[in-house]
Parts: sequence; C-alpha cells; structure tokens
Amino acid sequence: MTMGSSMTERSKIRYNRLKFSDHFFSLFSSIMSTTQTPKFVLQNNNDPEQQSATALEMEPEDSFDYSKRSQWLRAAVLGANDGLVSTASLIMGVGAVKQDKKAMILSGIAGLVAGACSMAIGEFVSVYSQLDIEVAQMKREKERGKGGERGEDEEKESLPNPLHAAGASALAFAVGALVPLLAASFISDYRVRVGVVMASVTLALVLFGWLGAVLGKAPVVRSAVRVLLGGWMAMAITFGVTKWIGLSGLLA
Repeated sequence: MTMGSSMTERSKIRYNRLKFSDHFFSLFSSIMSTTQTPKFVLQNNNDPEQQSATALEMEPEDSFDYSKRSQWLRAAVLGANDGLVSTASLIMGVGAVKQDKKAMILSGIAGLVAGACSMAIGEFVSVYSQLDIEVAQMKREKERGKGGERGEDEEKESLPNPLHAAGASALAFAVGALVPLLAASFISDYRVRVGVVMASVTLALVLFGWLGAVLGKAPVVRSAVRVLLGGWMAMAITFGVTKWIGLSGLLA
C-alpha cells in the first residue's frame, strides 16, 4: 500500500468519526427507524416490477449495516456523556466541601460553558486539520490523474465541515451537562440535592448507554452497565478527592 492510499484510508476513517455532526439532529428519527414496522402491500403476482418492489420493501432489517453510523453515533453519545459526567462530577466535588446551593450551581454553569467551548474549539481545530489533509490529498490525486470518477461537487460534499462538527460537539456536551445542572437548581436541602443529582445522572447514564446500544445494535445491558459504572466511578473519585483535600486542610 502506497503512502497516498494509506493517507486516504486514514482520512476516510477520520471523516466517518466526524460524520455525527451531520446526523446529530436526526437522532430521534433514527430511533424511530429502528422500530418501524414492515410494510405490506397487495401485489399482482403477474407484475414483475411490483414483485421486485415488494421484495425490497420486505427486506429484513438485519441487512442494514449498522457500522456505517457507529462512528458518528459514538462521537455524539460520547459528547453528551462527557458533558453529563464532567458537570455532575464538578457539582459533586464542589458540594463535598461547600454545601452552598449557589456554589454548586455556579460550578455546574462554569463546567457547562467551559466544556462546550473546549469541545467546540478542539473539534474545529481537529476537523480543520483533517480538511487541509483531505484537500491536499485530493489535489495530489488530481495532479496524478487519479481523481476517480467523482465530480468536483461530490468531492466537496464529502469533505468534513469544521463549523458543523464544532457546533454539534458543543451541543452534545451542553445537552449532557444540563441534566445535573437542572437537577441541582431547584433543591434547597443539601442531602436531597445530592440525592436528586445522583438519581438524575444515573437515569441519564442508563439512557445514553441504552441509546448507543439500540442505534448500534449492540448488547443493551452490557452497554448501559458499562456507561453507568464509568459515570459513578468518575463522580465518586472526584467527590472523594475533593472531600479529602477539604478535610486535610491543604488549602487552609
């Protein structure tokens, strides 16, 4: 395999991972498509065209290649999960040493804004670098006469969009971060507030795990448990370390 073809393969893999920015806003329609009932039509057995169309309509769902959407799905779910876990951990960590409601909410807002901006900027820089690589590779292939049969418009459409990727990453992070932030905003009692945050985050973690499994046709229970345990571990470590620092007097 030549260096040019190797770069092309890596570009395709990278582009598939970034594909979620174009599909993120059709997430719920994808869920509905997985539960769509088969279509039944009355056919005329003497009509070959109708028989062919009916056969296509009755094609089993298992023939769909779910790996095509695994990359953008992974990026979207990971973005929301990052926002959920990081913001919840930040709220819990601050709450471990300062039980004030205002301090916990402000820390959550800071985490949401900082995380969304970080995700957007990081994704924009990363995708723009990938765009430069793909454009340079297309120019080299065109100069060598190996541009393929695709037209110029089709080649441009296949290129990743840095702005779309940045916006989708920031939105995915913000959606996840809103869960613990809203849960902590309306509870005055500290213990109840912590319990509500833990409960809401637990439900959201299970939902994200289930969502990724359903859309990717992966084992549902295993995916949900894996995401749930990871989120619990992150919050427990943050809470424990912050509590230990507060009790040890290191910041006194």
